[in-house]
Amino acid sequence: MSSNHVVFFDTTLRDGEQSPGCSMTTQEKLTMAHALEDLGVDVIEAGFAMASEGDFAAISTITQAIRKPRIASLARAKTEDIEMAARALQFADRARIHVFLASSDLHLEYKLKMSRQQALDQTGESVRLAKSHCDDVEFSPEDATRSDRDFLVEMVRIAVEAGATTINMPDTVGYSTPEEYGRMFAEVRERIPAIDEKGVILSSHCHDDLGLAVANSLAAIQNGARQVECTINGIGERAGNAALEEIAAALYVRADRYGVSSSIKLDHLYPTSEVLGQIITFKPSPNKAIVGANAFAHESGIHQHGMLANPLCYEIMTPSLVGVSRTHLVLGKHSGRAALRHRLEQLGFSPDREELQQIYYRFVALADRKKNIYDQDLIGLLPDKIRENRNVPVSELD
Repeated sequence: MSSNHVVFFDTTLRDGEQSPGCSMTTQEKLTMAHALEDLGVDVIEAGFAMASEGDFAAISTITQAIRKPRIASLARAKTEDIEMAARALQFADRARIHVFLASSDLHLEYKLKMSRQQALDQTGESVRLAKSHCDDVEFSPEDATRSDRDFLVEMVRIAVEAGATTINMPDTVGYSTPEEYGRMFAEVRERIPAIDEKGVILSSHCHDDLGLAVANSLAAIQNGARQVECTINGIGERAGNAALEEIAAALYVRADRYGVSSSIKLDHLYPTSEVLGQIITFKPSPNKAIVGANAFAHESGIHQHGMLANPLCYEIMTPSLVGVSRTHLVLGKHSGRAALRHRLEQLGFSPDREELQQIYYRFVALADRKKNIYDQDLIGLLPDKIRENRNVPVSELD
């Protein structure tokens, strides 16, 4: 695999499902897994085998139905977790056990009641155990961004020596900034030469508590990370995870800056988002980047005029690039004459300049009173002689 190829590790079915309102049945997880396979993700984290019988069943089911992506199960750095993950993954063509253990003093002291030395010993033991079951082992020092840097480096070094093939350094609570997060990756690579010597992949996993998950993920990529962990629509714990669709689109649109490739089929982004929205209890916010309902919608008259002249004026990518059918010019009180004329012509009406001016005055007055302007509203604003000269029958309206 090219050193410029970024592995997309999707955790919608594991970390994403932990978000309130996002719980999925085994069949729903399987439906989503098929959509992720079609999207081109490299790794699907199908669940946390030890968490419940349902998670175990979902992982096992997915391993028997999905063939292209690698299938991963999360496991704490405990013997029973790792062995349960191995059993859940036994039918996978390509399996990965993803082991995690906290690295911050805060988590070690208050959550795990464990010393630093105990954590280091457990890191090595758990990675070696996972390696005995599976060639592909990922290790995550949980809360890496709030960990003492020297201790973090030592924990990562031990995991690499024990056989971890991927090292993920998560911003578990969304605390870091892009500069800090990128610098952590650069420093760990520099201080542990075995990472590059053994071809170990560094991975980012960012949460969005400060709204920086995608920015942090991109900073990690700029500093050598070649796997990015993310979810569809950015669902996940608290404020969510880094959104897969935003990272994928950014890497494509700003290829001049990042210079990396991926296997993501960009025109599947919106359809995959729609699949998830039908499974869980909510769809993305209308102003959500890439897949939100308003991502390719324009109401401002200035923007609409520019879009009609050349879409590049206000869109940095075409809607079809990410699987959206078309741009929407939304008619409202901020719209101008150009957009009004455009829609009227689509409806089969061709007012002259003076007629358009009179219609526009009526349109603005209506838009000040009404939030949504529909095609029938526009037709109601037209003088009789224009309605009578319509180019297509009214019955052909959508």
